[in-house]
Amino acid sequence: MAGCLGIILFIILIALFINFPLFSIGMAIAIWAIYEWKINRDLGAKSKKPAVILSVGLILALSSCVGNDKIAPEKEVAVNKDSEKVLSEKAEKEKAKGQKDKQEKETVSKGQSQSTAAAGDNQNKQKEKNTAASQQQAQLQSLINKFGLQKVIVARVIDGDTFELSDGRKVRLIGVNTPESTTRTEEYGKEASNYTKSKLEGKEVYLQKDVSETDQYGRLLRIVWLKVPTDDMNENEIRSKMFNANLVINGYAEPSTYPPDVKYAEYFRKFAREAREAERGLWAYGEYGTTKGDLDPEKTVTNSSTGSSTRQSFSSGRSSANNAEGGSSNSSSGSSTNSSSSGGTEYFKNCTELRKVYPNGVPAGHPAYQPKLDRDKDNYACER
Repeated sequence: MAGCLGIILFIILIALFINFPLFSIGMAIAIWAIYEWKINRDLGAKSKKPAVILSVGLILALSSCVGNDKIAPEKEVAVNKDSEKVLSEKAEKEKAKGQKDKQEKETVSKGQSQSTAAAGDNQNKQKEKNTAASQQQAQLQSLINKFGLQKVIVARVIDGDTFELSDGRKVRLIGVNTPESTTRTEEYGKEASNYTKSKLEGKEVYLQKDVSETDQYGRLLRIVWLKVPTDDMNENEIRSKMFNANLVINGYAEPSTYPPDVKYAEYFRKFAREAREAERGLWAYGEYGTTKGDLDPEKTVTNSSTGSSTRQSFSSGRSSANNAEGGSSNSSSGSSTNSSSSGGTEYFKNCTELRKVYPNGVPAGHPAYQPKLDRDKDNYACER
């Protein structure tokens, strides 16, 4: 027990010495002085030494107290400064955090505002688009009504100028005539039929009536528009949007006029002359094409008994002797012979007609030979 107390006392003394070194030394000296005084008393000796030692010890102890008083405020100040610094740093951190939170809120708010504004803009744009679409549709319907157009779907193509609608009705293009490709075949007939198929079959088009409703076979007689025109008599619109004109312009059909459906006849003749000049399509086979049309020449028929002569157009008197399945218009009198005999010569408007009489063609010097039908210039016309 005494040993434990001694250790504890020793630890306390060390702590005092570490924290209060001058005070501890002073107290130690003072105790030493008291010890010396006790020894001198016991010996009966008189000495000033204990008093001096005691004074020194007390002075050191007191001076340590004064020093501690000075140090304490300094420590306190230092502690205060550290506390203030900590508080200041903490305040700055909180301020920075507050500013960051504020910026984040502002950013979020701004983003929400922008999103709201963008959504509003999109809604406005969509409304504008819907309004524009409605106006466009109304304008389109107005043009359809104005020009008497009927929107239909082409189910299948029968011939270059004849096709069948999705409801079963058949349509014959008016004002044009493509080479035959069904009951009989004329030069460029298959090409014309394939072209019409590529342009119309399965497509949505617009039909326009001129005067006649149907032909003798019950087929609708119509103009076909690929797109609704803004002016149905404007040449540029006719060239770019009307399929009847498209056939003539590209050399797949000849103009073929049958009154009273003559609204676009002059345009078709003009387009045909351009195609013929460029030798486009069926016009590459000769200046009169490969089928009957408005640009065929007049022929002279000589009466052998009287010697009198009359002139008639190759295209006049053409009957609509097409079968109901849909061929082009054919001449009832000229399909078997399109030649005329005058002065020992025979005239055929193209190789198709000449081969009906001379299947293997004719050499130079033959009454039916024409240089224009000799395309390879080998002095043999329309050879196979």
